Amino acid sequence: MTIISSLRRWRSACQDSSLVFLRDVGHGLLDVCHNSLALVGFCVVAALLFAGTRADLRHGLEQHTLAWLQERQEAREGTPVDDLADLAEPSAVDRATATDPHLLPRQQAAVANWLSRRYKVAPEPLSRLVQEAWSVGQRMGVEPTLVLAVMAVESSFNPFAQSPVGAQGLMQVMTRVHDDKYQAFGGIRAAFDPVTNLRVGVQVLKECIARAGGLEAGLRSYVGAAITGQDGGYVVKVLAEQTHLRLVASGKSVSFTAPLPVYRPQTPDEPAISTVAEPPRPAASGAPGEADVVERVALLH
Repeated sequence: MTIISSLRRWRSACQDSSLVFLRDVGHGLLDVCHNSLALVGFCVVAALLFAGTRADLRHGLEQHTLAWLQERQEAREGTPVDDLADLAEPSAVDRATATDPHLLPRQQAAVANWLSRRYKVAPEPLSRLVQEAWSVGQRMGVEPTLVLAVMAVESSFNPFAQSPVGAQGLMQVMTRVHDDKYQAFGGIRAAFDPVTNLRVGVQVLKECIARAGGLEAGLRSYVGAAITGQDGGYVVKVLAEQTHLRLVASGKSVSFTAPLPVYRPQTPDEPAISTVAEPPRPAASGAPGEADVVERVALLH
């Protein structure tokens, strides 16, 4: 009997120990799961808060989700979602004149965002133009804010703009006068490429300032008012816009609705022209010693 009683007590003790062990393990697993779920929830909330402050991440997630839904739709229907599927060209993005403003230095990003709001133009293409204005302007010794101010006044950042007298593109360069400058870019059709027009325009602006001997006189030469001096308020407006851009670039707060002086552009009846005397040509045969001075009308805009 004693042995049987001992076995029973031993069995009961084992059962109690096993129950305690299993109960402790169960509580431990429950705590681990609870803490793990709490950690996962915290990570999810943190990720959502971080994504909410990053417009680029949010945009990328939306694009990824939309693409996934379109793929599901196409797989279900067995037909393309729209007729553009046959015209798809993934490399088309390489032709876009655009840059993410978040990739720009703070100074340039501030200018791009301000111009975007002021002229109601998408920030991505404006960011590319601001980036190019800084690069080309510094290389050619022309202040980038002046380049952007000229673009703003000339075309309001419309790369396909054309004036009544034939000035074209962002900086309203007279294509037929400066066609030689476009040869390095493939021809005069490059005038409607925003970056090319900017580069050629900066070169023309630099030449005008150097030839005129000063900024204001150079701007009058650029707009074609070097002879008459009547620029319709063009110089005042460009310099006022440049002042705004300098303030924005320095971190100052400037209203994007800040007014500018009124600029009266030239009309076809008042073409922006100046008469430039070319060097004397060699004497014609049969008339030795005579200087044949030919004056040409050149649109210096």
